[in-house]
Amino acid sequence: MNKTKKLVSFILVFAMAIGIATCTQAASREEIANIHVSKAGDFKYWADNSPAKQTLVNYVKDVTNKKSANFIPVEDRIAVFDLDGTLICETTPSYFEWMMYLDRVLDDPTYNASPEDKDYAKVVKAAIDARHLPEDMELKEAIAQSKAFAGMTFPEYENYVKKFMETPAEGLTNLKRGESFYLPMVEVVSYLQANDFTVYIVSGSDRPALRILVDGIMKIAPNNVIGTDADILASHQNGKDGLDYVYAKDDRIIRGEFLRKNVKMNKVSNIAQEIGKQPVLAFGNSSGDASMFQYTIINNKYKSDAFTLLCDDLDRELGNQKKADSMAKSAKENGWVAISMKNDFKTIYGPEVKRAAAQ
Repeated sequence: MNKTKKLVSFILVFAMAIGIATCTQAASREEIANIHVSKAGDFKYWADNSPAKQTLVNYVKDVTNKKSANFIPVEDRIAVFDLDGTLICETTPSYFEWMMYLDRVLDDPTYNASPEDKDYAKVVKAAIDARHLPEDMELKEAIAQSKAFAGMTFPEYENYVKKFMETPAEGLTNLKRGESFYLPMVEVVSYLQANDFTVYIVSGSDRPALRILVDGIMKIAPNNVIGTDADILASHQNGKDGLDYVYAKDDRIIRGEFLRKNVKMNKVSNIAQEIGKQPVLAFGNSSGDASMFQYTIINNKYKSDAFTLLCDDLDRELGNQKKADSMAKSAKENGWVAISMKNDFKTIYGPEVKRAAAQ
């Protein structure tokens, strides 16, 4: 083969390789599940010079060193993570559970929502489209969402969540909602678990939905997931109080109506009630996590820290600079460690996931 033919062959092979690379989709759930970080050198998705990553690595090395004055026994190595905006995207164009609620009320042909429920879902959709969520909408939406799925058995709800996980993450290309985990933060969870930290998710989202979302992605047991709760009933309970009803052999567990929204101080209350120990590490991204941060670092008998994720990447993510600036200011005032998605993350979902062109 002469030099010209060799050159042509090389160009063709290179072009094919480029073509394959550019067709690559986001990391699959299976690929995300295979992320493993046990030591500092294993991180792939963080910028090499990230000060936030180095702060975390230094912390872990210190508190896991038996010779250190800051050594923390394994049983007390508790780390708590928010979900939306901390481990998974919350802006496609809104929280996973909010978008699933709209799908249920406005687009599910098997669900006969009342005119009032449809009207409120349209109000929520309009607020999401306008990128302006009134402060009281968080609680109202949680109540409406619980109502929309009330009466479903747990297998039915699981199937609905898994189906919705397959829908495209709006505003980003090559990404499904169930794959929209931040790869660098999945590395953090893996790193902590490899160093004998017990990781909990403490989120404002629906607890059963969280368990389904996380299952198969991170090694977090269902009982280590704390979220917003709806009532849980027997299928033949028919409004009877649980003190007056005995579960029957033909009963099945079904979802009921709203109980409690797990945000702000409620996160602290639920951590104290369900974990029974003060965390030593906390990760979040918004003012809704402030109480969890403060509970972690104030009056802790162990060395502790709080990390807040800044949504400051407007190119690779659907960021919000105003919110990022506000959280950066809060971090500086309160002694939290700020993580810049723009500067600290080498990638977020993988190089083939990009912002979709504006419509």
